Parts: sequence; C-alpha cells; structure tokens
Amino acid sequence: MNESKTQDLGLLFLRGSGALFLLWVHGLPKLLNYSEQLKLIEDPFHLGAHVTLLLAIFAEVLCPLLIIAGVLVRLACLPILAVLLIAMLVVHPEWTLFEGQFGWLLLIIFTSVLIAGPGRLVVSQRFS
Repeated sequence: MNESKTQDLGLLFLRGSGALFLLWVHGLPKLLNYSEQLKLIEDPFHLGAHVTLLLAIFAEVLCPLLIIAGVLVRLACLPILAVLLIAMLVVHPEWTLFEGQFGWLLLIIFTSVLIAGPGRLVVSQRFS
C-alpha cells in the first residue's frame, strides 16, 4: 500500500473513531434523554437550558455524523472544538489534567482533523 493510501486510511480512522466516540458517549445520550439532560446541562452563558442543550446536540450529534461521512469536515470540527473548550475552560476549570483527560484527548483529535483535513476517503470531495 502506498503512503498516500495509508495516510488516507489513517485520517479515516482518526476522524471516524473520534467522531463515533463523541457521538456515542456524549451526543446520543443528550439526544435520547433530552428531558433528563435539560435538568443536568450547565448553562455558562445563560442562554437557557433548551438553547444550550440544542447547541451541544448540534456539536455532538450532527457534526460527528458529518465528520464520519467526510462532509464539511473542517467546518464540522469547529462547533465540537468550541463545546470542548467551553467545557474544559469555562464549565470545569477546576478539573485537573487527569479529570479532564477525555476532553483534552478529544481536543487533540478534532484539532488534528481540523489541521489535516478528512483525507480522500470521503462521501464527496466536493463538500469536504
């Protein structure tokens, strides 16, 4: 296998595994348990629980699906990175590196995808 194909497979694995992990651990629970999540979600900018939860669902459900498909990948990374930075720096600034390691790891993954792009294994090159 040539280096270009190996890099494309690596980018597919990075974006797919990171997006699936975010979707499964954070996005789907918010979507499937919306009413319960309304009582739990932090609202650091006082937008209201509904708006804050909808923004989180957008970043943690729709954006990972776009990234998995390889559609608007770099653009889809931005809301994810915003939610992660807000969670780590505004909502939970008291967390140690150990307590916040999952969030920091996701920041590393999605920043890497933002920088590198999706690779060539995407639904359409036109929209990636």
